[in-house]
Amino acid sequence: MEKHRKKDGAPSRPEWEDLDAWVRDQVRQFIQQALEDEVTELLGRQKSRRRAPVDAAPGYRNGSGPPRKLTLSCGTITVRRPRVRDLTERFESRVLPLFKRKSKAVGDLLPELYLHGLAQGDFALALRGLLGEGAPLSGSTVARLTEKWQADLEEWQTRRLDEVEAVYLWVDGIYVKAGLEREKAALLVVLAALSDGRKVVLSVTPGHRESTRSWAEVLRDLKRRGLHDPRLVIGDGHLGIWGALCQVYPEAAEQRCWNHKLLNVLDKLPKSQQAAGKALLRQIPYAATRTAAERQRDQFVAWCERRGHVQAARCLLEDWERMVTFYAFPQAHWQHLRTTNPVESPFAAARLRTDAAKRFKKVANATAVIWKLLLVAERAFRRVKHPELMKGVYDGVPYVDGIEGNTKAAA
Repeated sequence: MEKHRKKDGAPSRPEWEDLDAWVRDQVRQFIQQALEDEVTELLGRQKSRRRAPVDAAPGYRNGSGPPRKLTLSCGTITVRRPRVRDLTERFESRVLPLFKRKSKAVGDLLPELYLHGLAQGDFALALRGLLGEGAPLSGSTVARLTEKWQADLEEWQTRRLDEVEAVYLWVDGIYVKAGLEREKAALLVVLAALSDGRKVVLSVTPGHRESTRSWAEVLRDLKRRGLHDPRLVIGDGHLGIWGALCQVYPEAAEQRCWNHKLLNVLDKLPKSQQAAGKALLRQIPYAATRTAAERQRDQFVAWCERRGHVQAARCLLEDWERMVTFYAFPQAHWQHLRTTNPVESPFAAARLRTDAAKRFKKVANATAVIWKLLLVAERAFRRVKHPELMKGVYDGVPYVDGIEGNTKAAA
C-alpha cells in the first residue's frame, strides 16, 4: 500500500487506524506470490524466461484470470489466478482451487454461528463488517450447508465402531416439528463415555417416538457396526429403551435418571407438600451406600403414608432396582451416572436452535442440524472424572457401594 511507504520507497510502519487493511494487503501479496511460485514450480522456469529447447516441461504462462475475491479469517482480499496453456493435463492449483471463495476456517465458522442461533438473514449484517463487503455470504450459503451436512451424516452413520470401547451410554430423545407432519419426530441420541474417559456422540437417529422398536433399531445398528456391550446404560423413565436393551445388549446394566424420577414423584404430591417432600427425596441418591439409600427411601415412604400420599410412595418404589444400579460402579463416577445430564445439556443448545428455526421442512434437515450441533458441543465435553478407572470398569472390575473389590456393603 503506497501510503505505507516513505518518499525514498522504503516501507514504513502501519498506523493503528489502517492496521486491518495493511494486514489484508500483506496477506494478499503473500497469496498472489504463492500462486505465481506454484506456476514457476510447475513449468520449471521463472516468469519471462525462455523455455529450454530440450526436455523442458510443457506449458506457457498465459496472463492472469479476472480479479477474484477470497474471504479469509482476516477479511476479504482480491487476487488473480495465473493462467497456463498448452499443458498435457489441466492445472489444478493447491493454493486456490477452482470455485473456492472462502477459506476452510471461514467455512467452518458459518455453520457454528448458525448452530448457535444466528438466523440466515442476519449473516450479511453480522459478518460483512468483519470479513469485508466482498465476502461471499448469504442466506442461501447457510441453506446449502444442510445439504452437505446430510451427506456427512450418512457417512458418519455407517462408520465402523469395532475399536470403540464404550463403558457408559447415555440415551435420550429430542422432539422436533417438521413440515406438515402431525406429530413431532423423535431424534434418538446415544452418547458414550469411552475407556479413556472421553465422551463422544455415537448415534443420532430419527425414530417413531421413543418406542422399543425404534430404540432396538438404533442399538442393533450400533452392534452391527461393531460396538461391543457397554457396561451401563443411563436413560429416563421411557420403557422403550429398557425393552430394547434386553433384546440387543442384555448384559448391560441399567440406570434410570434420578432427575426424572424425582420430578415424577413430586408431581404426585400436593403443591403444599412438595417442598418438604423434595427435601427428603434429594437425600436418597446421594446416600453413601445402597443400604443407606434404601433406608432413606423407606423414611420417605413412611412420611407419604402418614399423610395419605400413596401414589407418591408407589411412584418412588416403582422400578427401584434401576434407580440404584450406580452403586455397583466407582464412587468417583456416580455424579455422571445418576442422571442423563451429560446428554441433556447439549440438548438445551439444540432446542435453542430448533426454536430459532421455528420449523424444519424435513425431518432429515432437523436430524442433520442437530447432529452437527452435537458434534460442535462434543469438542467441549469434559472427560469422566478419574478416567484411569474407566478401563478397569470396561474389563469388568467389580465394585460394591463404589469401592473396588468390596464384597460386603457397608450398612
